[in-house]
Amino acid sequence: MAGGFLGKTLAAVSLSVALASVTVKSLGGCSVAACRNSLLSCRFHVNSNMMSENSHNKARTSPYPGSKVQRSQVPNDKVGWLVEWHDYNPVEYTAVSVLAGPQWADPQINESNFSPKFNEKDGQVERKSQNGLYEVENGRPRNPAGRTGLVGRGLLGRWGPNHAADPIITRWKRDRSGNKITHPISGKNILQFVAIKRKDCGEWAIPGGMVDPGEKISATLKREFGEEALNSLQKSSAEKRELQEKLHKLFTLLFYYYKCNHYKGYVCEIMDNLALEAGDDAGKVKWMDISDKLKLYLYASHVQFIKRVAEKRDAHWSEDSETGCPG
Repeated sequence: MAGGFLGKTLAAVSLSVALASVTVKSLGGCSVAACRNSLLSCRFHVNSNMMSENSHNKARTSPYPGSKVQRSQVPNDKVGWLVEWHDYNPVEYTAVSVLAGPQWADPQINESNFSPKFNEKDGQVERKSQNGLYEVENGRPRNPAGRTGLVGRGLLGRWGPNHAADPIITRWKRDRSGNKITHPISGKNILQFVAIKRKDCGEWAIPGGMVDPGEKISATLKREFGEEALNSLQKSSAEKRELQEKLHKLFTLLFYYYKCNHYKGYVCEIMDNLALEAGDDAGKVKWMDISDKLKLYLYASHVQFIKRVAEKRDAHWSEDSETGCPG
C-alpha cells in the first residue's frame, strides 16, 4: 500500500518508570505522581523492529478510524509485497481534514511544487523510517509491513513515515503498606502504566503524539505527556512554567538514569508532586494494571509496546504460564 506508514521504536527507561518512543507508521500499502514506594532499577532498551503480524492486523481493519471507509480485504497470505497479487485493488482514501492543507500535512503527491525526498531527511521533515529503507512505487512510498487494502494518507499528514512519541510511565502496584502486589496465578509483581482514554475513539491508549518537524523525540515525549496526562494546556502561565521545569527534570533524569543510580530520590520526589489530570486529546487518565487483557481494548498496536515493557521488568503479563513473559 502506498501512503504514509508507521515505523516503531521502543525505548524503556525504568525506575518503575518506562519511556517508549514510537515512530509511527501510517497507512500505506510516575501521575507521573504516585511513584512513592517505587523501587528503582536500571534498564534501557531500544528495539527498532517491532512490526509484527499482530500489529499489522489493525492496519487491515474496517472501517478506517473516523470514517465509514471500507478497506479492500487482504488475507493473511497476501499481506507481504513479495507475494504476487495482480488483482489487488486497494481503496484510495485521504481524510478531508488532511486534504484541506493544514500546516502539519504534505500536499498531494502529484502537485507540481511538491517533490519529497523519501528515505532521508527532507528539510525539517524526517522521512527516514526506523524500520529501514522502504520502497517507492509510482512516486508513492509503500508500507514496509505489507498490504493494508488502502492507499493514501487517511488521517496522517505525511507521505512516508509519520513519527510519533509515546511515553510509557510505569510504577509497581502496591498495597496500603507499600508492599508490591503479586498476581495470585503468575506469582509476578503487577506493573501499572499511565493510560489515557482518547476523545476521538473512546479507546484507552498510551499518551503521546506526533513529532513536529525539527523537534527532538525527547521534547515530544515531555510535551505530549504534559498535555494529555497533566492538562498543561489549561494551566496558568505560572503553573505552566512550574510544570515544564518539573517535566524537564523528570525526563532528563529518566534518560540519564540507565547510566547511574544516584537520582532515584529526586525522581520520586518529582513524581509525587505531579498529579494526573486529563487534557488535550485525552478524556480520562489513570494508572492501569498491565496484563494481556489490555489487548481487548487498548488503542492500535499499543499493547505490543506495553508487553515489551512488562517483559523487561519481569512483571505479570498472562495467567497462562506458556504465554507469559520470559524470566
